Amino acid sequence: MAKDVLCEVDTCTFWGDGNKCNADQIYVVKQVKNPETTEETDCKTFEPVH
Repeated sequence: MAKDVLCEVDTCTFWGDGNKCNADQIYVVKQVKNPETTEETDCKTFEPVH
């Protein structure tokens, strides 16, 4: 398992210093049957900063 998950989405509650994701877990789903590119997946962990 990866030690650090990096993320550049600074509008997410879980975004931390050094572009590190501070969520306890991440949830990534596919948008198409057999994804082959980044754009064909969707990270559902994102939560906007309030």
